[in-house]
Amino acid sequence: MAEKPHINLIFIGHVDHGKSTLVGRLLYELGEIPEQKIKTLRAEAEKIGKGTFEYAWVMDKLKEERERGLTIDLAHRKFETSKNYFTIIDAPGHRDFVKNMITGASQADGAVLVVAANDGIMPQTKEHIFLARTLGIEQLLVVVNKMDAVKYVEAKFNSVKDDLITLLKNTGYKVENIPIIPISGFQGDNLKEKSANMPWYKGPIFLSLLDEFKAPPKPLDKPLRLPVQDAYTITGVGTVPVGRVETGVMKPGMKVTFMPSGVTGEVKTIEMHHEQLPKAEPGDNVGFNVRGVGKKDARRGDVVGPVDNPPTVADEFTARIVVLNHPSAITVGYTPVLHVHTAQVACTFTELISKIDRRTGEVAEKNPEILKNGDVAVVKLKPTMPLVIESAEKFPQLGRFAIRDMGQTVAAGMVLEVTPKK
Repeated sequence: MAEKPHINLIFIGHVDHGKSTLVGRLLYELGEIPEQKIKTLRAEAEKIGKGTFEYAWVMDKLKEERERGLTIDLAHRKFETSKNYFTIIDAPGHRDFVKNMITGASQADGAVLVVAANDGIMPQTKEHIFLARTLGIEQLLVVVNKMDAVKYVEAKFNSVKDDLITLLKNTGYKVENIPIIPISGFQGDNLKEKSANMPWYKGPIFLSLLDEFKAPPKPLDKPLRLPVQDAYTITGVGTVPVGRVETGVMKPGMKVTFMPSGVTGEVKTIEMHHEQLPKAEPGDNVGFNVRGVGKKDARRGDVVGPVDNPPTVADEFTARIVVLNHPSAITVGYTPVLHVHTAQVACTFTELISKIDRRTGEVAEKNPEILKNGDVAVVKLKPTMPLVIESAEKFPQLGRFAIRDMGQTVAAGMVLEVTPKK
């Protein structure tokens, strides 16, 4: 049995449009939440008067248990269709959404946008579509949820669908590639089988559309890039840096360099789950030992690459950003913390090059004085400490970032070009 393609999937959309209910119902339908567990929770729900048994509540309860550290199977975050294996990236509110979407392993390969039939498009719907587009998520499936709340009326679906088509076009999506389907997450309509309540809908159902998602190709042909998450000292072995291969291949015997520190050495061994590996490929989380590299040489935020094609240390870089949540405004000189791969480095806005029209992608204003919430802009940033960052075109995993300040994500962006340090 060949391994199924693995896809990171994010559910996006306005907060009250039924994302959790849809995910809960889906996992229940696919047998990822045991019947016994559902029964217990259903009884609890009825006891406190949530007798309509919302699957969302099931998801909340599972999440609470997880946060309290009770051991429950984390299977409810993963599911399989006949062709694909999915990991769901939690996307609760928009702050977490952005942070999760851009940092670390939470690189979404595809998204399900949830829009409620009784509400239609809301400001958050627009924001999430725009973010997905800005962050380069091309695979999108749109569901018009809560069809049960509008009595399964076709005209209701069509009117929301028309609005969505306009919005998607304005954001720059190719609408002909994006399915828009009517469902009820709560009742399970059109999730696993065709709904008898909507005989007018002739298209494919939710699960068969998920089967059409494609896993991203493994960037094996690119130079090695491995951001270091941590480094351990292991008796008898020495220093063992740990991280996830983002691009390329790492093999024992290979000469590598850690940037920005510039320390080089030869890879001795690579291991994953306590087994030695002959090589590590994109997606593999590995520990590795490098001859001549000590604990102080390898630290979180460093990126490992081949000696003959080292990771780029930026003097400055140009990026396209979306301002999400800034209490006042961004001006030249502002120096927040940038989260990119495993690094966190303060960077200064040295130039506001242009403001971009969100609908057309054209330049709306050159050298604006300030940027405020909702603005999309091209800016120049200068790291205050040595930082490895690459253009998103060459290395998407090292070219997407979140800008955080005062405990929240104030902006998100992707790198257009890098001026390397001399």
